[in-house]
Amino acid sequence: MRPEGKGKKPMYDVTALGEILIDFTPCGECDGVPAFAQNPGGAPLNVLVQNAHLGGKTAFIGKVGADGFGNSLRQLMVGNHIETRGLMVSQDIHTTLAFVQLDEKRERSFSFYRNLGADIMLTQQEIDADLIRQSHIFHFGSLSVTAEPARSATLAAINIAKDAGCILSYDPNYRAPLWHSEKEAVDAMLALMPDVDLLKVSDEEMELLVGTRDLNEGSKRLAAYDIALVCISCGGKGSYFRRGNDCRYVPGYNVTIEDTNGAGDSFFGAVHYQLRNKTLTDINAMTMEELTQLFRFANAAGALTIQKKGAIPAMARLDTIRAFIREQDWQI
Repeated sequence: MRPEGKGKKPMYDVTALGEILIDFTPCGECDGVPAFAQNPGGAPLNVLVQNAHLGGKTAFIGKVGADGFGNSLRQLMVGNHIETRGLMVSQDIHTTLAFVQLDEKRERSFSFYRNLGADIMLTQQEIDADLIRQSHIFHFGSLSVTAEPARSATLAAINIAKDAGCILSYDPNYRAPLWHSEKEAVDAMLALMPDVDLLKVSDEEMELLVGTRDLNEGSKRLAAYDIALVCISCGGKGSYFRRGNDCRYVPGYNVTIEDTNGAGDSFFGAVHYQLRNKTLTDINAMTMEELTQLFRFANAAGALTIQKKGAIPAMARLDTIRAFIREQDWQI
C-alpha cells in the first residue's frame, strides 16, 4: 500500500479524468423509425455525477469539441456542481459520440464515433496538476489509454496523483470496439494495476483480466497487485469486495430492469462518496460490517439507476437511496 497523503485537507472529494461523450440511447420509434435520446455519458463523468447527487465535491479533467454537444456536457457539469476548470475544448475535433443498443435482456452494446473524438485529444500539457493535488481521490478509467495523446496525458496525471498522495481509483472499463484486439486491451488494462488503491470491475471484466469468474479467486488475483480495496459489481446479483484477506458477497436488490446503462458507474460513485473522508489507513481499519453496509448502499444506487432509462438521468439522490434501503429492509 502506498503512503498516505500530505495531510492537507483536499478541496475535492474526487477528481476524475477520462472520456466524456454523448450516449444516444434507444427511446422507441418515430413514424416507424427507431429513435434515440441524447444523454450525457462517459464512465468517469457518470461516476462524478452520482457522487455529486449524494453531496460530494467533484471535479473533471477531459476534453470536448467546440460544438453543441460539448456545450451541453459542460452545462450538465455546472448544473451538478462539478468543477469544470479541467475541461478542455478542441476547436478542430468534435465531441465523441456513442450509440447504445439494448438486447432482449436490456443489456448494452456500444458503437463509438471516436476516430477522431475530442476525448482522446487531451494532452499532457492540458492537465491541471493543481486540480489533482487538491483532490482526495483521483479516478481514471481504461478508455483514456486507448489512443494518444490521451494515453500519455493519463499516465502523467496518475504520476501527479501518486506524488500528491491521492487515493488512486481505477475502472478498467472494457469496450471491445475501441481496441485492436482483446490481448492489447488486457495488457494495457493490467499495466495500470500497480498504481491502484481502489479498483472496480464487473464480474465479466474480472474474468477477462484474470481468467476466472470465481469471485474469491478472481478478487485474490486482482488484490495481488497491492490494491487496498477490490470492488466487483455482479449486475442484479449484487457485489463482492476484497480487502486483503477479508472478502464478502453482498446481495443485490430485486428490481425491474429498464436500462443497465450507468449502473456500475452509479455503484462506484456511491462507493467513492462513502470513502470521501477516509484515508487508506481508515479503509484498512473498517470493520466487515461497515464495509458490508457501504456496499449495500452502493448496490442500492445501482439498483435505482437500472429502473430508469439513460445513465445520468436515472441516478438517485441521497434521500431516495436511503428510503429505498429502508423499504427493502422492511420487505425482508
